[in-house]
Amino acid sequence: MFRDIRQRLAASVVTIVLASFVSFVVLRALPGDPARLIAGPLAGQETIEATRRGLGLDEPFFAQYGLFLWDFVRGDWGYSFSVGEQVRTALTSRLAATFELALYAFLLAIVGALVCASVASFRPGLRRGLVRLFALVGLGSPPFWVGLVLIVVFSAQLGWWPGPSGRLSPQLVPPPSVTGFHTIDFALQGDIIGVSDSAAHLVLPVLSLALLPWAFLTRLLTANMADTAVQPYILVVRSKGVAAWPTHVRHVLANSLLPTVSSCGLILATMITGSVLVETVFNWPGVGAMLTEGISSQDFALVQSFILLSAILYVIGNLVGDAVNRMIDARLRTSGAAQ
Repeated sequence: MFRDIRQRLAASVVTIVLASFVSFVVLRALPGDPARLIAGPLAGQETIEATRRGLGLDEPFFAQYGLFLWDFVRGDWGYSFSVGEQVRTALTSRLAATFELALYAFLLAIVGALVCASVASFRPGLRRGLVRLFALVGLGSPPFWVGLVLIVVFSAQLGWWPGPSGRLSPQLVPPPSVTGFHTIDFALQGDIIGVSDSAAHLVLPVLSLALLPWAFLTRLLTANMADTAVQPYILVVRSKGVAAWPTHVRHVLANSLLPTVSSCGLILATMITGSVLVETVFNWPGVGAMLTEGISSQDFALVQSFILLSAILYVIGNLVGDAVNRMIDARLRTSGAAQ
């Protein structure tokens, strides 16, 4: 078991280092000079060279990379000239909004997939066909395009939900930050108007971000449940007089969750780090707009730190999914112990 843990941790470290190295290479291969962008179009050559030395861009490539990793581990993520503050402060101040959007979208995707897959597997026929159609449409719809459609239909035309206006209506003041989630912080204050307004602003971006993983998990879980439903032990359970629906929930659904659980950690990490376009569409004050500006202005410190954080989140999501699988499935614990 300890050997397996060591191997996974070593593979995780290698993955993080490779992701950071690739991003480091790609960013420096982009055309343009970040020192000139920072100094301004009217700056002289001496000013540009001084800026380059201040950024460490005059150092050899691998020296720059090693310094970046060392500073990141120490908590010094550099200064973002596109935002005008330290990268660590800029990212942490906006991650709460991104986490709130991603977490609610993740919960919607999980619950929606469980409901859709259970209905489709329990009553094959038209319902299964409709669920498959939904999964097909969801898998083929980019989240930013879904967001634009939802804004046009439900905000501009019907006026049911707020459009691209951020997390709150202009007349409301954000609550004191306790969790960073406006819905929860307003609820802790007993502010019902704030809760309803922040929840209303979440509806369309959450749907936009949740549709793709919802469709993916629905398709995965439906296929697993269809395979499990024809296993001999299900027939044995039914032969003992257990009703169809309890059998479906306790045995078919429960034994089909393993592949889904292993995917959930990666899906959540993907939704946190991949919400950039959805945040841009809905003017959501997360890391999306800030990262877009950082890429266009070649803000190395900001973009590199975000990519490295994303790689760490992916690795953590994979490890958590694997750990939960081992907790659920005794066969995985036994195989790990045998090694």
